[in-house]
Amino acid sequence: MARDLKKLISQMTLEEKAGMCSGRDFWHMKGIERLGIPPIMLTDGPHGLRKQNSSADHLGLLDSEPATCFPSAAGLASSWDLELVNKLGVALGEECQAEDVAVLLGPGANIKRSPLCGRNFEYYSEDPYLSSRLAAGHIQGVQSQGVGTSLKHFAANNQEHRRMTSDSVIDERTLREIYLASFEYAVKEAQPWTVMCSYNRVNGNYASESEYLLTKILKEEWGHEGFVVSDWGAVNERDDALAAGLELEMPASGGLGDRKIVEAVKSGKLSEEKLDRAVERLLSVVFKAVDNSKQGAIYDVESHHQLAREVARESMVLLKNEDNLLPLRKEGKLAIIGELAVKPRYQGGGSSHINPTKLEDIREEIVKSAGAGTLVTYVQGYDLLSDSTDKQTVEEAKRAAADADAAVIFAGLPDRYESEGFDRTHLRLPANQISLIEAVAEVQPNIIVVLSNGAPVEMPWLDSVKSLLEAYLGGQALGGAIADLLFGAASPSGKLAETFPARLEHNPSHLNFPGESDRVEYKEGLFVGYRYYDAKGIDPLFPFGFGLSYTTFDYSNLVLEKSVIREDEKVTVTVDVTNSGQRAGKEIVQLYVRDIVSSVTRPLKELKGFIKIDLQPGETKAATFVLDKRSFAFYNVDLKDWQVESGEFEILVGRSSQDIAVQGVIRVESEVGFQPLFHRNTTIGDIMDNPQALAVVMEWIQSTPFADMFVEQEGEGSEMAQAVLKYSPLRSLVGFSGGALTDEDLARLVQLLNTKA
Repeated sequence: MARDLKKLISQMTLEEKAGMCSGRDFWHMKGIERLGIPPIMLTDGPHGLRKQNSSADHLGLLDSEPATCFPSAAGLASSWDLELVNKLGVALGEECQAEDVAVLLGPGANIKRSPLCGRNFEYYSEDPYLSSRLAAGHIQGVQSQGVGTSLKHFAANNQEHRRMTSDSVIDERTLREIYLASFEYAVKEAQPWTVMCSYNRVNGNYASESEYLLTKILKEEWGHEGFVVSDWGAVNERDDALAAGLELEMPASGGLGDRKIVEAVKSGKLSEEKLDRAVERLLSVVFKAVDNSKQGAIYDVESHHQLAREVARESMVLLKNEDNLLPLRKEGKLAIIGELAVKPRYQGGGSSHINPTKLEDIREEIVKSAGAGTLVTYVQGYDLLSDSTDKQTVEEAKRAAADADAAVIFAGLPDRYESEGFDRTHLRLPANQISLIEAVAEVQPNIIVVLSNGAPVEMPWLDSVKSLLEAYLGGQALGGAIADLLFGAASPSGKLAETFPARLEHNPSHLNFPGESDRVEYKEGLFVGYRYYDAKGIDPLFPFGFGLSYTTFDYSNLVLEKSVIREDEKVTVTVDVTNSGQRAGKEIVQLYVRDIVSSVTRPLKELKGFIKIDLQPGETKAATFVLDKRSFAFYNVDLKDWQVESGEFEILVGRSSQDIAVQGVIRVESEVGFQPLFHRNTTIGDIMDNPQALAVVMEWIQSTPFADMFVEQEGEGSEMAQAVLKYSPLRSLVGFSGGALTDEDLARLVQLLNTKA
């Protein structure tokens, strides 16, 4: 339904306009009844709908309506399955329609800078390419149902420690290539109805007051059409935030924010035109929600539960499987050990906590899958509420394990270890769980550990177990999914979307996390996750992109559509993948790009494509990728744009970041080579390395006594002389000239370089 929003805004009072820019209460936007503007509801996601019921608390944390609890983002990302993510989004949209929710607050696309971040379970990956593609799929799925999303938390919100005041200090190139890139594709490709700003400061400015982030980049450069909403309580100064591009303050501020906006307009500090533009963006989303509302909508609770089981099954990662212990045979005796088997940790703590429509019991699902031919016993093993080891409980576990053919130990991080609001201080499991695993290993060689956790853990016990299944936080249907994988109803197909370090000290952010006081410096720069481990030659516990299957896959016949392309061209890459094993399975094929020679520091390789393919035994399919300019580009901070340098790039395709199966080389021709801006402190060596710049200088300087300085010298002392010259700035020519050259001469040279070179 077409509406003249500008005309509608012209009928509003200044106070009404200001009032539209803050919430009515904890979850609703304001409406204006006399103008036919209804209030709409925003509520938490992203892995399920958390709509508070009528008895809700004033902090918005308790008593939510039942909804399907899907696996959290940490697990979902390990599926690497864009179709499945989109399908999950559609289901979330259906549940929002049934509950009359207009905007679901998610997905979270922040980068996993450190495995200690307490909210990592809610984020996808350490890699911006993977994260942004998954976020786009989620957004498109939800919004296909006429329900908005809120891409969050924009930007550089990578820790919970002092999250409302901390300052993320990041160089421009790292900000662009890592932390903003995780949002960029999702905004451009999927157009989330809203983007949620983060609590923290970025390079000195609160994200809620950053015109650079909210207007120049998000709105103007990326073309975001919706509005920006604050994280709940993230606004520092309301009028400054509105001026910067934050349209909606949440939750309600009791009229305080409204008054600040009105006063700013009346004083001339804030133009009414800017306020009008903010209200127009708000109304466009309000009426989009109204026009897409499906009155009387319902959803199939059971089909959504089965979808949750499928998502969980596709997301779990088999990390170890010695002697092919898995899948288990449906016979003999099986010991189930660990309280997490009966009190599962299936979701993260904090604002995304879902009240599930149902919750599967892991032990019961294992008994069902094992069948009548298997005797299944259960012992508690440890107390989830304590880290202390109870000797009697451990002895019971040892007796049960010794009497069985195999033992499945359920271990992981309890809620008290990781949650929104605080970060972890170490990567260890609770001490009683470590003791349990070590004790059981004394009497039982066939141990399978199933982990329930939202982020990596250290594993000093890994050599004591034969099989390891990373189940992450698997949602309400995790029990059936785990059973499906343990007994081979499906082959594991997830792969890690983050690196598991062997030790916390190996993590690139270790020395600078969580920072000092309110300042955290991102000194590792571009080298986040696998980029760092590659560059340092450090073997992680498990690398980015790693995951095992019950079958095997062979790669062959890598074909590059062209051997040379221009930077504005696309190129298709194909590779044949064959299921060389005896079981059906799915393989996640990953494509990385490496700039062989670069004038700037770059990672050894970067993910630039992935696809998940389903293969029957003996079947071969072609995995196809399309690469474009951004596949080869870095962000040039001087040009303030993405740039490709002419040269050769390796195309690396394989099973993980450390298991490259096939590779090829392509040359990319760029019309604009790497052209730094020249100035009086540009070194003579930089000039000599740049043929165009050298030609300009030689033409200019031929009438001076310094032309021979740019010619390689020979003889005793020549190496030292050349080295000294190489790192001398252009301004040194003036000093060496004995008055023959002036600063004015040098200024003319610099001007020539910046116009001709």
